[in-house]
Amino acid sequence: MGESSYLVPFEEYATDRFEEKRSKFIGELFRVETPEQAVEKINAVKAKYRDARHHCYAYIIREGNYMRYSDDGEPQGTAGMPILEVLRHAGVTNVCCVVTRYFGGILLGTGGLARAYTKGAQIALEAAGLSQMDRYSLLLLSCPYNLLDAVQKVLPEHGASVEEIEYGADVTLTVALPEGGEETLNTALMDATAGQVAAEYIESRFMGRRIK
Repeated sequence: MGESSYLVPFEEYATDRFEEKRSKFIGELFRVETPEQAVEKINAVKAKYRDARHHCYAYIIREGNYMRYSDDGEPQGTAGMPILEVLRHAGVTNVCCVVTRYFGGILLGTGGLARAYTKGAQIALEAAGLSQMDRYSLLLLSCPYNLLDAVQKVLPEHGASVEEIEYGADVTLTVALPEGGEETLNTALMDATAGQVAAEYIESRFMGRRIK
């Protein structure tokens, strides 16, 4: 990945659970944009499972490289940090993971707890999947009807995808293209349409595609 790429959870919300020596662990993972959103999600989980003993969490926000974690009453270093390490190891950001524990009466020990909270985060992340965010240019194309087939043939050859299409006097296409390919695409469009169709730049934005 280049400097302008980053990973986020593919799903906005995912969950999975398992049992370890009668303790129930529920891993929940959220895609979030701000620390405030992360805190909202954590509080919502605490409210949903208000009878659980522990709600341990970690979150990472890309803006400001913001990281926080909590053991929520578990022995120090056995819960929040293992969850955070799963997220960091995966290279994922804009993410909040909460692992809730219903205590089953059998002590797991510090090593057992760390392994359990690691697993809780891992299974939630696996359930969510990963999306790679890259910079794309949004382009506008105005195209006569008789040239639409030629244009639609050129676009995928350059990694461009049609986001919107409007039918009026001409066909207007809004196209997303990996940033940096604008000149090459325009040359190909002009060649394919005898100089009648060129792409007009609108803006640059991050867009995601699932990789896992």
